[in-house]
Amino acid sequence: MTVKDRKSQLVLTVFLGILAALAPLSIDMYLPSLPLMPEEFGVTTSVIQLTLTMTMAGMAIGQIFAGPISDMKGRRMPLVIGMLIFAISTLVCIFATSIYVFLIFRFIQGLAGAVGIVIARAIARDVCEGPQLTKLFSMLMLVNGLAPILAPVIGGEILIFTSWRGIFVLLMLIGLMLTMAALLFKESLRPENRISGWGSTFKSFRALITNKYFLGHCLMQCFSFAAFFSYISGSSFIFQNIYGVSAQEYSLIFGGIGIAIAITGVIPMRLAGRVADENLLRWSLVQSFVGSLLIFTACWFNAPLALLILSLLVVIPMIAIMGATSFSLAMRAHGKNAGSASALIGFFSMISGSIMAPLVGIAGSANPMPMAVIMLIGEAGALLFFYVMIMPSHKKVPVTE
Repeated sequence: MTVKDRKSQLVLTVFLGILAALAPLSIDMYLPSLPLMPEEFGVTTSVIQLTLTMTMAGMAIGQIFAGPISDMKGRRMPLVIGMLIFAISTLVCIFATSIYVFLIFRFIQGLAGAVGIVIARAIARDVCEGPQLTKLFSMLMLVNGLAPILAPVIGGEILIFTSWRGIFVLLMLIGLMLTMAALLFKESLRPENRISGWGSTFKSFRALITNKYFLGHCLMQCFSFAAFFSYISGSSFIFQNIYGVSAQEYSLIFGGIGIAIAITGVIPMRLAGRVADENLLRWSLVQSFVGSLLIFTACWFNAPLALLILSLLVVIPMIAIMGATSFSLAMRAHGKNAGSASALIGFFSMISGSIMAPLVGIAGSANPMPMAVIMLIGEAGALLFFYVMIMPSHKKVPVTE
């Protein structure tokens, strides 16, 4: 199936973009409220950051199951069920008074949200290939980039009128909207292209994991997203507790960096087919590593707020280029098991975030060094796996569909 009609392509891109944006919507929108939540639940900063961990862990584990199920049953029905569970679990979070109930249903929310994330990438692989696939992934990253821009700003404004629970009301409405959109979605995976059962799934997973090139992308994204999610989980505490900005000011800073992500996301879309994806990927990783050194230096010397923001602008926007090019390169040779491939690479990218979130607050809410150290290690590891496991394949034979 190929997307020819521009209007249909636009509608599909927006739909897939919102699905892929479930992670930043579920996480970024309530970041401005994180410093306010420990007192309400009577817990420490690290425990509140576990609410991020539970969501990301759910999204990581959920993708392992959602991908193969969509390869067996098609994309539409698993998507409908997943979005409905996302809405219901969000409703429970709204009325949660116990931190344990909140943590459990944040995990369930992540499991359900994973269905949308993994199926969005699988649908993209169903309808596109080659440079067209890179362009579509770039457009998804562009649409996805709007979520980090709008989510914390919206969350910050909601906090003016109500508590963090109002943020979850909006998340529930988004879940219901996506459920209805999924019901209207036309199935993209033909019956003859579906896998027969879990036995085929395990074979697919084994083949993918033993593929050095594909595994290289998984590990590279694991480290790159570890750096990214350490910024996500630690930035609100650093900006608000150390630099003294308000929740609304923080949401504007976070949104400004999100604008940079969206703008940067246009680059691979414009250069697809003209500049090799692996070269774009290498550039994004090198710049991210250099930027992580700047962030480490800024945090070590307690640099002014402006210098820290500039350092972050060197690193964070590169996630758009890394994501678009790496997903495209990793999935090009796996059209027949796109769901499983999307699930594995999504698992590696999300599980690192779930592990890093509580570590960022391990030294307290007024120490920026854990975030700086994790970002430096993450970007260094991503660059290492690129040169050891990915680039050698491109020097020998180009990776094709």
